[in-house]
Amino acid sequence: MLEIVRKALLAGLGAQEKAKELIDELMKKGELSQTEGAKLMKEVMEKVEKGSGEVDKKVAEMAQKTLERLNLPTRKDVEALEKNVQELTARLKRLEEAK
Repeated sequence: MLEIVRKALLAGLGAQEKAKELIDELMKKGELSQTEGAKLMKEVMEKVEKGSGEVDKKVAEMAQKTLERLNLPTRKDVEALEKNVQELTARLKRLEEAK
């Protein structure tokens, strides 16, 4: 799973860099003005950010499904057990003191 995420992030970064190079080249050739280049780059960045958010969401979903399949205790489960242990420890201490 980590490898898939790594590849997706690298692909996104590579696409962003290629877009920047293309825009710079078009501006140097005079086919794009500074304003048009900046606008186009802003659009590319917005799409990259949107895609990044979608990747983050998918990774979180995959991680959650993996944890569910592993049947690992959640933080809430562990906290409930800790609370029970503390309560039992307190009860045991009270019983020992009562003797």
